[in-house]
Amino acid sequence: MAENNDNKNKDKKGRGFGFTINLSTVFYILLLTGLGWMLFARGGSSSHAVKVEWAEVETMINNGDVAEIDYVRNDYQGQVKIRPERLAKYADRYPGGILPKRSPHFFFLVSNKFDPETTFGQLNDGLDAGSKFKVVMQENDHLWEGVLQLIVPFIFFFLLFFLMTRSMSRSMGGGNGGGMMNPFNTGKSTGKLADKNEVQVTFKDVAGLYGAKEEVMEIVDFLKNPKKYTALGGKIPKGALLVGPPGTGKTLLAKAVAGEANVPFFSISGSDFVEMFVGVGASRVRDLFRQAKEKAPCIVFIDEIDAVGRARGKNAGFSSNDERENTLNQLLTEMDGFGSNSGVIVLAATNRADILDKALMRAGRFDRQIHVELPELKEREEIFQVHLRGLKLADDFNVEFMAKHTPGFSGADIANVCNEAALTAARRNHEAVRQEDFLEAVDRIIGGLERKSNTIMTPAEKRTTAYHEAGHALAGWLLPYADPVFKVSIIPRGNALGLTWHLPEERKNWSRSIMMDQMCTLMGGRVAEEVLNGEPSTGALNDLERLTGMAYSMVQFYGMSEKVGALSFYDSTGARGYELTKPYSEKTAELMDQEVKEIVREVHDRTRRLIEDHREGFMQLGALLLEKEVIFAEDIERILGPKVKPADDDRFETTAENE
Repeated sequence: MAENNDNKNKDKKGRGFGFTINLSTVFYILLLTGLGWMLFARGGSSSHAVKVEWAEVETMINNGDVAEIDYVRNDYQGQVKIRPERLAKYADRYPGGILPKRSPHFFFLVSNKFDPETTFGQLNDGLDAGSKFKVVMQENDHLWEGVLQLIVPFIFFFLLFFLMTRSMSRSMGGGNGGGMMNPFNTGKSTGKLADKNEVQVTFKDVAGLYGAKEEVMEIVDFLKNPKKYTALGGKIPKGALLVGPPGTGKTLLAKAVAGEANVPFFSISGSDFVEMFVGVGASRVRDLFRQAKEKAPCIVFIDEIDAVGRARGKNAGFSSNDERENTLNQLLTEMDGFGSNSGVIVLAATNRADILDKALMRAGRFDRQIHVELPELKEREEIFQVHLRGLKLADDFNVEFMAKHTPGFSGADIANVCNEAALTAARRNHEAVRQEDFLEAVDRIIGGLERKSNTIMTPAEKRTTAYHEAGHALAGWLLPYADPVFKVSIIPRGNALGLTWHLPEERKNWSRSIMMDQMCTLMGGRVAEEVLNGEPSTGALNDLERLTGMAYSMVQFYGMSEKVGALSFYDSTGARGYELTKPYSEKTAELMDQEVKEIVREVHDRTRRLIEDHREGFMQLGALLLEKEVIFAEDIERILGPKVKPADDDRFETTAENE
């Protein structure tokens, strides 16, 4: 029984009253109560009485209808109570003829020249004994009422401002209560401090990133052994900028630096400096560096510094002297101004280094840029090892295989793959996470969720999709510089009706031959539709978008057009985005458009010849896709033979031997 009673009590506690009482709720209740008091307190008990003139009151008295008069001297008003047996004759004075059940029934106002003792005494003397009325004289003390009416509104408005600024701070991501939760702490830094014993991340926890770790190890050595460098006259670097795509581990690398150096670590986001009040950002920068100097040697990490470090004068929608630029100016002063910040090293992370202010990037502030790139094959394998620690894996799981099948994935993407694989295995009721669960996770991340409904495509659309993907697969298999095909599917995923998975080689330099083969692979689906149906469809939209971008890059950026020449209109600084004019003439623009069309036409004709020359294999691939819906590289190899690879280029070796 005791157990049942406990459960009932828990249920009652869980159900509660159906709403949550918090500070805001209590405040609004008090606000409404106070407003009601201020509006209706002075009305008091006379709120239901009807106003009459003094002449009418005299008539009521002379008729013997009045039982009592309560007169307030300092308010110059009185309240009239009618005898119960005489109320009926005054019913027409009330709205709807409804008589009040409570007294007083009427009230009147008089001037300050009114003498109540004399007037009421004379009136009572003129009445017989049964008609005389009672007179009550009193003084109303308004002292506390006036004080409260003066002070209470200010209290309510202050509380209202407090709650509004607190809500705004939360909605704008004010960090630890923000600067607005307490108006007196607006200019204080919202950075989080982790003492040297709290930072547990080291370089062992950072997989891959060999080049970046090597560079930041020098910073760690500076912090551990500063005399080693200052003894020779060297100076410790003021800061380092971590640049790289999202999810590559820039923040984790900064934590590892603090953990290895065993020093305090301040972390803050660039957006935390900028608030709605003028001067708050600069004040927070000053406060942050003041705290850092007290904890020196230490590390200050500013994540997403482009939020505050954007090039001055180019902030769209802002003036040239806005709050963002004032904050940046203060940051520049603190990093390398007249004062000294010895022992404070600033690390910052961004994936948009091209838009940062040049003064921020100069030597003496961010002395070095550390590029954190997407991981290569061996690095991906190490990252997989880190994220697989908590998973229950099948015995036949191959980490190297998964690293090869995730080119271009960042560390965050690999973590997502491992998590999705575990969820997929749980949905399939597997006892351990298998290789197929990881492949399904990769497919889901790249292509989206698989849609298995049979009503998505008609038979004609399914046939067109199958041969469209067969065209991609054939071009990717037979062209030497095209990325190898791993899998082809006509099961819809996300917005795509079919997908061809390639395993791109991790190239750093692309030749014109490579780009042409890649473009032919993209064109393969559209040409396949032309060969099959005699006309294209809308299914090649994404292919044509990517193909057009590559063609324009060849002409405008890489100088791969004979007519345009070896010119590049690429803007690595990002400054040209604010200009309204183009760096080339209209005639050159027309020439570039013509060259792009020629390249696309060449790609189309070459892909058409390739499919026509291997029409039998193309038809077999499409038929196999319709039958199995998913085919792999070994299925393509049985039909088309081994993957065509580029011939070895031994020209330089031959030249060297001849010499």
